Amino acid sequence: MIIAIPVNENNAEPSICVSFGRAPWFLFHNTVTDETQIIKNPAANAEGGAGIKAAQFVVDHTANVLITVRGGENAAEVLLAADIQIYKAQGRTARENLAAFTEGKLEKLESFHAGFHHKQ
Repeated sequence: MIIAIPVNENNAEPSICVSFGRAPWFLFHNTVTDETQIIKNPAANAEGGAGIKAAQFVVDHTANVLITVRGGENAAEVLLAADIQIYKAQGRTARENLAAFTEGKLEKLESFHAGFHHKQ
């Protein structure tokens, strides 16, 4: 299983980013191999549609689960269409959330906002 988490930095203890689409990085953790990669989010600086682009990025990295603080409706549609389960983050770090997910302590994220619109 591959778990995706939007994070603020690329280091050993990344914190969860409250923005899904504009998160600077995504952490991808493979539960089978116990390998973790942190990859720059190509949608972070998109002029529009960052949530949809970030969702497609998560899909393209074959994630099965997304752990996030919140997400927009359009991004959720992309993720759910790809059968990616979405869970609500709790705690500050990616590590805390991976542990909480493994222990069955995270709740599915059922409510999505209309999205934020980037203005120049």
